Parts: sequence; C-alpha cells; structure tokens
Amino acid sequence: MMMKNMNERADKLIFQRALLVWFRQVARDLPWRRTRDPYAILVSEMMLQQTRGEQVLPYYERFLEALPTIEALAAASEDKVLKLWEGLGHNARARNLHKTAKIIVQDLTGRFPRTAAKWEELPGIGSHSAVIIASIAFNERVPLVDANVKRVFARLFNIMDCVDDPATEEALLGIAETLIPVRSPGDFNQAMMELGAWMCMPAETRCDGCPMRRHCACYAAGTQKECPVTRPTPETIQAECVVGVIMKDDSYLLGQRQPTGLLPGLWEFPSADIERGESHEEALTRAAKGDLGINIRVGELLATVNHSYSSTEMTIHVYRCRHVSGTPKPKTHTEVRWVSRGELLNFALPKANHKFLRFL
Repeated sequence: MMMKNMNERADKLIFQRALLVWFRQVARDLPWRRTRDPYAILVSEMMLQQTRGEQVLPYYERFLEALPTIEALAAASEDKVLKLWEGLGHNARARNLHKTAKIIVQDLTGRFPRTAAKWEELPGIGSHSAVIIASIAFNERVPLVDANVKRVFARLFNIMDCVDDPATEEALLGIAETLIPVRSPGDFNQAMMELGAWMCMPAETRCDGCPMRRHCACYAAGTQKECPVTRPTPETIQAECVVGVIMKDDSYLLGQRQPTGLLPGLWEFPSADIERGESHEEALTRAAKGDLGINIRVGELLATVNHSYSSTEMTIHVYRCRHVSGTPKPKTHTEVRWVSRGELLNFALPKANHKFLRFL
C-alpha cells in the first residue's frame, strides 16, 4: 500500500494501527510517558526543548522531587528554579516555566489549559510543546509537525521540496491532520517522534526494521538519501574569551547576568572578549576595571576549556586573579557578590563555568 492511497479510510486505519503497535512494543521507558499529569508533562516538555531525553532524565526527576506540583513551582524563588535547572542550558526555558506556573496558579486558579491553542498563549510554550501537552494530557486530536516528524512525512510521501519552506510545512501539517487518530492522539504524536529519532534518522535510515516501510514512497523509489531537502546549516564560528577567577581572602567574585539575553539570571565568574592586539592579561585587567570598577592582578592559567553556544565554538581561558583595590559594582551585571568556597555551588552557574570548577 503506497501513501498516495492514504486518503482511503481502511488505509489510514492500517497505517495508524501499525505505527501504534510498533510504538507500544519498542518505545523507550521514560518517566514522562508513564503519566497523564499535565504538570509533569509540562516540565518534561520544557526540559526536552533543544535537549536529548537521556540528558533530561536526572534533571526531570530531581525537579519534580523538589517541586512536585504546579503550586510548589509557582511559589518557588527564581534562584531555586534556576539552581534545579543548572546544567541543562537554555535557561530562558526555566524562567518561562516559572512564569507559566505563576499564570496557571494565579490567573487561571490552578486550572490547566486543555487545548494546544491555549497552551501556546503561555510563556515559552511553542506549537510543538503545546501539541504534545494537549494531546497527551487532554487527548486533544491535534497533529505534531516538528523536525523529526517533517522528515518522516517527507520520506513517506517522497516530497523533494524544502521541508523548511512555509508552503511545504503547511502541506506536511495537512498530512498529519489527515492521519492522526481520534483515539490516542498523544501516542500517535509520540510514535511519529520516536520513528524519526530511532528509525528514520537524518543521516541513517533503518528501513529493514521500520514498521512504515510498506507505506513509504521513498523506500519504494530508493530516494532515502536525497530526502528530505533542508536549508543548509550555518557554519560554526570559532571564538575565544578569558575568564577571571577573582579572589579576595577565601572568597570568589561572581556576577549575575541580566534577566534577558544569553544565559539570563545565571551567576558567573567575570569574563571578557579579547580585543585585537590584547593579551589575555590585558583583556582581564580592562574588563575588571571597566565592568566591575576594580583593579586585579592576573595570575596563573587554571584551565582552557571549550564550550558551544548555538553555532559558536568558544575557547575559554581561565585565570586565577587577585583583587587589589576597589569595591566591585555591577555595570554589566545586575548584581555582584563575594562568595565563599562553601557557598559557590549554591548559585546557578552556566554549564561552561562548571567545566573548570574542579581546577579551583
């Protein structure tokens, strides 16, 4: 049976049944798949944005243990939420999750939205997360078309138009709307994602074990390698900066990042971009004076670590520094604070900072 016949009711039922049977047999046992609690699903979806499931697992369990209800999350301080999130990256997700909890508790009197359209009105919840929450927690028949699902549908139909173009995305959404069942729409959406994650992958297709092989136009035509057509990814930019571990007695100087922009609200060791012709010592000295209003003495190189930010690969040179004079003032940060060694891990730090903590 080819996908061109999928408009026929019997063909759709065969497709749906084959996909759901496969999913229920092979789906990974993940804790957010064992529940229909909208709060737990909300937390998992916010964590899974731009992060793999294996990475999310320990954070998800720790988060729900500390904040088991939407009311507990709404009442928590932002610092506590960011600390629980620490290491997952993309911390705007944590702040949006916190805002969403407050809106649900305070404005919606604790009642969760029941449709994807209503979920999408809340902070940081895009169409993908809204569809997943509504279809799993409330059984709304609403289709999902994320990157994995677009790729699967493009191959099933052998679509050679760029899947990132709006017209193609609209066509793929129409396909999804046609195929999603009335019963178990949440399982169907998860099955499509699972198929894209483990069988119909970007650079590899495991056609021999794929439950959709008999329905796949790409498999019939032998065009799996050419499909889908996507926009080229941007080139990786190489950059470098310096970080100063500034000490005074037995305390370290930390600054809190602004509430908007990259890594909002996290605490960090002061850093500086290296201007043309500057040495590492000159860059740190300049930043300490200009950004913090203090004079420092730059000491030994503690570590050099690499960290990726989107399409930028950053090389970070970390130096031990000593405070010489001046009272730190927050010019580029919202707050600066001297922190003892014992207090250091109570602050939510960027993942890049954690890469050199062991060298202190």
